[in-house]
Amino acid sequence: MEGSVGNSLKQKMILVIYLWFTNLSIVFGNNHMVGFGEQPLSKIAIYSTVLALHSSASITASPFSLGNSNEGDDTDWVTVELESPKPSIDDWVGVFSPAKFDSETCPGTENHVGHIEAPYVCTAPIKYKYANHSDSNYVKTGKATLKFQLINQRADFAFALFSGGLSNPNLVAVSNNISFVNPKVPVYPRLALGKSWDEMTVTWTSGYNIDEAVPFVEWGPTGGRKTRSPAGTLTFDRNSLCGEPARTVGWRDPGFIHTSFLKELWPNQRYTYRLGHILSNGSYVKSKKYSFKGAPYPGQNSLQRVIIFGDMGKAERDGSNEYANYQPGSLNTTDQLIKDLDNYDIVFHIGDLPYANGYISQWDQFTAQVQKITSRVPYMIASGNHERDWPNSGSFFDTPDSGGECGVLAETMYYFPAENRAKFWYKADYGMFRFCIADSEHDWREGSEQYKFIEHCLATVDRKHQPWLIFSAHRPLAYSSNAWYGMEGSFEEPEGREHLQKLWQKYKVDIAFYGHVHNYERICPIYQNQCVNSEKTHYSGTVNGTIHVVVGGGGSHLSDYTPSPPVWSVFRDRDFGFGKLTAFNHSYLLFEYKRSSDGNVYDFFTISRDYRDVLARVHDGCDKTTLAT
Repeated sequence: MEGSVGNSLKQKMILVIYLWFTNLSIVFGNNHMVGFGEQPLSKIAIYSTVLALHSSASITASPFSLGNSNEGDDTDWVTVELESPKPSIDDWVGVFSPAKFDSETCPGTENHVGHIEAPYVCTAPIKYKYANHSDSNYVKTGKATLKFQLINQRADFAFALFSGGLSNPNLVAVSNNISFVNPKVPVYPRLALGKSWDEMTVTWTSGYNIDEAVPFVEWGPTGGRKTRSPAGTLTFDRNSLCGEPARTVGWRDPGFIHTSFLKELWPNQRYTYRLGHILSNGSYVKSKKYSFKGAPYPGQNSLQRVIIFGDMGKAERDGSNEYANYQPGSLNTTDQLIKDLDNYDIVFHIGDLPYANGYISQWDQFTAQVQKITSRVPYMIASGNHERDWPNSGSFFDTPDSGGECGVLAETMYYFPAENRAKFWYKADYGMFRFCIADSEHDWREGSEQYKFIEHCLATVDRKHQPWLIFSAHRPLAYSSNAWYGMEGSFEEPEGREHLQKLWQKYKVDIAFYGHVHNYERICPIYQNQCVNSEKTHYSGTVNGTIHVVVGGGGSHLSDYTPSPPVWSVFRDRDFGFGKLTAFNHSYLLFEYKRSSDGNVYDFFTISRDYRDVLARVHDGCDKTTLAT
């Protein structure tokens, strides 16, 4: 007993040391000390801003009018010229939107803990760069030119020059205001499957409330007659959120989120659509034209291709906000998926989307980053800890990972076919696939409401017509050789497989996918910690156990493995990447793991079998009693 206690204490000490090292501040470009893996905007002590305007300092932004470039009306590049009489390596430029950001726009002081008076600036910028980002001679000359890429975020913009670094910002100069030609236009369409197989939903963002304009989607078969479908409108205010920074420095008006339901689609038919608003004066505002393909009929025998990954995050193409090395691989993943758009049909992003962590502006940035994907194929999401978790908010994990969002942003910005949007679990039928998407941030244990949903989702699939049964959740509820889990000795999210493996086995789940751990790992077909198949790349015949796959390398800073991988760990890759499922027919399935850097396949396996193999009896795969008994 004494030895056991000693080992436990030693393990906890190792864990503390490990966490201490992984949270150490490390040095990146420009010699700025920042914490690894922290939301970049959280490094700015914006409440501490001191007004220090200097008559000899200046900052100018051009062009004044945005949205006239070839990139369209939702993205444009801005040139910022700045000059400072006392340049320093710590000088930085913040982009603020709306352009007016002084104390007059601050809410009541009760929101600012520890501040008796309202601070001069009470909202974080939407992005920032150091003044010497493009020119190391800035400290000598006091002059610099910066390039920023801006997206349409429903308000005007201003640029501010600060000295004193991120910890002690001194406001030295403020630029002129600039704006998009029409900041309210509909932007960033996001497709998702509806509750019925023949329904597609379209969600988008605009600056128009329902008292200003009526939202709709104009759509129809490619080359055919177009019809209009109405859209519903949602939004929220800061009182809907749970805590800081979402309610304070991270708050930004989200605009209005519209969703339309396009129904009675023909399977595999190509459709075109445009987002629109009918203004109160009778005129129309419409987006550019987009297209999508209707889903296959459940059980339809056709080529069906699925992308799945987690934990992508967002990054800026202009290099801003990158000083924390926060989401280093997100653009690689995004760009590979854009490049390969013609070779897949649907995407599942299983949690941790932008890692906004309470900085609301970052959700716009993320929807813009992935819009070439989401406007073309259904983009199905799951709830991650960085979307949902907040103390005393009903999340299963009592952590502050969402930055006070507590699920409001994810549940509003994206549609998913759940019965209750606050209970982030749902089923999705796509041709020969049945997906059961669980919410690892709510209780999944036996007897819970979600457990009943999971069993119902798994039990009600017709395996003759939909042979490929997939389970997914954000956190690894089964197996992962991540260093953290290794130190805990569980190699899973505690109480995960303890409660769910009986369901995976009973209903013969083919593959279970997880994120949360930022790497790739494939586990053998397994049940109760034992590999049930010695094959490595081709599995055939009876479904004796579920293959578990971690695909959390979508873009966020990478995770380490335990030094001694368990025997069930078949393949590991500490790199950014994503998974791809290809169902060729009812009897043959291919899985591929691709790296985001080059799109090449680094791991794969196939499953081949007949319907009779699904029906075959397996250990713990049947009810304990039957009428025959």
